[in-house]
Amino acid sequence: MRQASVERNTQETQISATINLDGSGVYDIETGIGFLDHMLEQLSRHSLIDITLRAKGDLHIDFHHTTEDTGIALGQAFSKALGDRKGIWRYGSALIPMDETLTRVALDASNRPYLIWKVDFSRDKLGEMDTELFKEWFQAFAQNAGLTLHVENLYGTNNHHIVESSYKALARALREAIAIDPRKADAVPSTKGSL
Repeated sequence: MRQASVERNTQETQISATINLDGSGVYDIETGIGFLDHMLEQLSRHSLIDITLRAKGDLHIDFHHTTEDTGIALGQAFSKALGDRKGIWRYGSALIPMDETLTRVALDASNRPYLIWKVDFSRDKLGEMDTELFKEWFQAFAQNAGLTLHVENLYGTNNHHIVESSYKALARALREAIAIDPRKADAVPSTKGSL
């Protein structure tokens, strides 16, 4: 089983994260930020990656540190669980509709992190959460998971749907990319021989 646990403790946050890449989408997530919990639950459910996450952060200041650091911790756990990335499909993509919204994610689990973020919001906040923080989460996750990650909202007007379709598209693309290719289960998917 491809599993990993990570702890991240700073003066701003204390986070523990455990993931199982070969799970069934079971989650137990508490960050203190309700909307972020909801998005990470969607990530788990639609990727079939089991996620257990506990985060305590300086929410009395704002949600920035907790949001970014959960992306860092989950990304580190993801990369650790993938190991040498042997046997994976490596590439994944998804086109996810949610009512009036359509979002596309394409990724390469190449261990060369990069984020393209083409997502705009018409509101500064969703509930109490700043919408600018979603890019921070995706950046932190991509950087620490070793993903080249392209996220593009093609259209939509409801900011909740735009964010949620982004997380669901990430989930489905991850599910595809980390699946084991039965024809090459013993090989790293690169002509270099390593990722």
